[in-house]
Amino acid sequence: MNPVQPRSLARALFPVLLAVVLTVSACGRGGGSDRPPEPGDRSVAKVQDETIWASDVKREAVAQGLVGEGEPLDVTSDLFRRVLDEVIDQKLLAREAERRGLDNSALAQRRLAATRERILGDMLVETVVNGEIDDKAVETIYREQVRLAETSEEIRSRLILSRTREEADAVIGLLAQGAAFEAVAQQRSIDEATRFSGGDLGYATLDVLPQAYANALRDKPAGSTVGPFQTEGGWAVLRVEDRRKETPPTLEQARPQIVRYLTYEGVRRLLEQLRGKAEVEVLLNGDSTSQEPASAPAKAPAAAPAPATPAPAKAS
Repeated sequence: MNPVQPRSLARALFPVLLAVVLTVSACGRGGGSDRPPEPGDRSVAKVQDETIWASDVKREAVAQGLVGEGEPLDVTSDLFRRVLDEVIDQKLLAREAERRGLDNSALAQRRLAATRERILGDMLVETVVNGEIDDKAVETIYREQVRLAETSEEIRSRLILSRTREEADAVIGLLAQGAAFEAVAQQRSIDEATRFSGGDLGYATLDVLPQAYANALRDKPAGSTVGPFQTEGGWAVLRVEDRRKETPPTLEQARPQIVRYLTYEGVRRLLEQLRGKAEVEVLLNGDSTSQEPASAPAKAPAAAPAPATPAPAKAS
């Protein structure tokens, strides 16, 4: 496994939580109207008399986390076509469920009501939160990240990972005899993610490296060999290729992450305000007993315990 973890721009983005807040069910999307629901929208398919718009497909891709809220989705791309097929399938399934009258059951009505609440919550976020995210807010966050990057250093290193200390000591011996680090990495390293590139870990800042790697590399100059030292994956030997000031991304490269961060912060503040005004009462009362809802499927009866197997006799 490659020990280098991707470095987030703000180091504190919460894309998973954001996805939970912004998830919109496929049910109820798109209408039967031939009028574009959004300026510049285009029809991309029809299911019987119902039009599917490019914005419907984009919204489904965002809900699945395949693209960011502010990222484009080319209608000619394979990803667009794949998500379009999923939207078509969802509409076909929904139409068949309606034909069979499944939408009239109490359970279906509860689920549809829950979907409506998620959609309305999403619209509130789009209206209140996203409306507050402008170029000025994005540029302010970006300038702060550039300022932080100016004080940070990137290190390019190579890795040879061994299973045991003895194997790592043998690696050190080969390097001491003049063997090329890249060649030894290809022949000896057990790290499949880097061995075929000569152990190249690329550039990374210390904060995204596992602690053992960060500690080993912290004060080592370019050209030095470090290790062996023990890690979770084995015994590591590193070579420091280069040290340089961190190169920040451009504003346009950083924009999607910044927008996600600002959206999360806006949602968090909005929820704090709503919870402060609302009367919310949790009715669990510390009851730790587990009770399934009446609609849960019945459990199969437990199987009778198997007879105990006698332990094998010990050899004398």
